[in-house]
Amino acid sequence: MDDSSHDQALDRYAPETALTRLIRIPVRIVVLVVVLPVRMAWDLLAAGWHALDRTVLPPVRRALEASAGALGRGLEWLFGSIGWAVGWLIGTLVLKPLRWLYTSVLTPLGHGLRWIGTALLAPVARGFGTGVVWLLTKAGQGTGWLLTKAGRGAVWLLAVLLVLPSAVLWRYVLVPVVRYGVVVALVWLYGNVLTPIGHGAAWLLAALGRGVAWTAGLLWQGIAAVGRGLGAVAVWLVMTLIVAPARWTYRRVLTPVGREIADAAEVAWRIAGYLSRAVGRGLAWLARHLIGAPASWAYRTVCTPVGHFVRDALWAPARRAAVEAGRAARSALATARETVRQARRDAWRTLAGAASGARSGEPVEAPARTLGSTTTVPSAAQASESAPLGEKLVKRV
Repeated sequence: MDDSSHDQALDRYAPETALTRLIRIPVRIVVLVVVLPVRMAWDLLAAGWHALDRTVLPPVRRALEASAGALGRGLEWLFGSIGWAVGWLIGTLVLKPLRWLYTSVLTPLGHGLRWIGTALLAPVARGFGTGVVWLLTKAGQGTGWLLTKAGRGAVWLLAVLLVLPSAVLWRYVLVPVVRYGVVVALVWLYGNVLTPIGHGAAWLLAALGRGVAWTAGLLWQGIAAVGRGLGAVAVWLVMTLIVAPARWTYRRVLTPVGREIADAAEVAWRIAGYLSRAVGRGLAWLARHLIGAPASWAYRTVCTPVGHFVRDALWAPARRAAVEAGRAARSALATARETVRQARRDAWRTLAGAASGARSGEPVEAPARTLGSTTTVPSAAQASESAPLGEKLVKRV
């Protein structure tokens, strides 16, 4: 642990100073004045949010879920109906004509074209291809022989006119001239002139480099000594004039003030909570005694008897009358529906005849004999022997 952390640990548990005792009460008063409206506004918003979450948001959430479900079902039915209609239209107007065209037109046409290709065009194409291949083979053989002869002649001419003179010129003219006129002179010049000059120049450059390095080392040592002295002076000045006052200000002023402000904010927040709770309880007591109690008394003494009177004297008779009227209307509708159905059945029997051979307007009776048997049923009445009106009209026609 370094000295600064050790000093901070000691200052943290040190007894209170005069500055701490001096700024504690004013800071707490100022912070309480600033924090109290914030805490009351926060508590008011929290209470409003909790009331909204308990009373308003659940019905709204349920309504949104129900509307979303109904909308989803409606859209599903709508798009399903549209898809079915589009599929039916495509199947009726596109796929069926295409299937008929494929099976009735394109398939016979394809069979005919395939027969033409296999029976007529394929032999002709094979014969034509065989002739063309034979002609190309013969032409290629003749062209290859001519090109071979021409290539051999061109190679011989190039060898006689270019390669042979170039080889003679290189071997008997250029090589001796370069070897004895250039290379020998350059080797003598390098060994007897350039090599001694290079050794002397290298020795001079090495000596000059050693002198420059020694001089630069001395200069660098002097500059480093001066820099270390100036650096030490600058560090001492910075530590004495800036760092030490800043450390003293941080330890003796800023740290106590910041600690007191943080403690004051915590205490003020707690006290503001107590005050806000007390104000809220007072407002709730006033609302309960000025609004809730009169409203409850009015509901119990006025609204409840009036509601019971309306329910027993007006709503219950009206509901019974509505039920009886609905029952009578349903009965009348059922009677009218049965009458219309019977009239339609009688009219159809009059025009086309009953399925069992009974006359129009007569009750349907059981046949005289059972199905698949020659014996009669004792309790069954004899069926009518006359044909219906529809069958007579059909026989006349």
